[in-house]
Formats: sequence, structure tokens, C-alpha cells
Amino acid sequence: MACGSNDPLYPLQADIFYPEVTQSAYGSAVKKWSRDTTVYCSLAPAGSKFKEGLTPNVDISMESLLMGRIKTDPRITTDDKLSSMTNVIISNIKDRHCKEIYLETSGTRKGQSTIFEIATVTPHVGPFGTVQYYRIILRRSENQGTEV
Repeated sequence: MACGSNDPLYPLQADIFYPEVTQSAYGSAVKKWSRDTTVYCSLAPAGSKFKEGLTPNVDISMESLLMGRIKTDPRITTDDKLSSMTNVIISNIKDRHCKEIYLETSGTRKGQSTIFEIATVTPHVGPFGTVQYYRIILRRSENQGTEV
């Protein structure tokens, strides 16, 4: 079984999730996430030149940023509905051998795929005036307790 596309520019695959937003009895938003589609992508750590990875605070935390490209705009569902960047999560990132490459090693999602939020989406327009791909920056979600 092979995951990812035959295109060397998009060796990975990832699942995109969108929420169904409801309101709780107290008026707060409740999101129930469901997988919309699986996409081909290319992702890699953003690196230390992009942003400092270790931020010394009262508690020392490591921020995980991934930078890459995706063929389609992740803010648009398969039903052509627009979704804000805060209503999109990406998870289940797999290599060509269907092995998940970003896993949680502790907490409630221990052994499960890491959940990433979209930080930015930028279309890359080619020489003929069409969008060739979307450059994305993902950050590890602080809320890894989300059910996807």
C-alpha cells in the first residue's frame, strides 16, 4: 500500500478536518471535528532560521512549526464551502509507506497523530497567472485533546 502521490513535490499525505459548530447550554461554541478529505502535500520543519524554536518562559515550551506546500486551498471544503483558518486542522500526516510521521509521545493523545493548526496560507502564482500551489505554515495545536 502506498501513500502520497507519485509527484516528487508532494510525497506526503494528510487529512484535513473541519468542525460542525454548535452552541452549548451556556452559549459557548462546541466544535465536533470530522475528516473532509485527504490531500497530497510536502511538509518539513520550518527550521531555526524561520523562527526560534525554543522560547524561554516560566515554563519552557517547544513550538513545532511545519512549512510546506499543498495543491489545493485547505480553507475550502470538498463541498466548496469557505472556512476560516481557525476552523481547519490537519492531522494524520503520513509518508509514502503510510507511516505516520508526527506522533504525540505523551498526554491524552499519546501514540496518536499530532494535530496541527494552519498559521498561514499563501497562494503561489506561476508565470502564466494561475495558482500552482498553496504555501502553508502549520503550528502544533496546543489543544491536543481534541477528538478527530
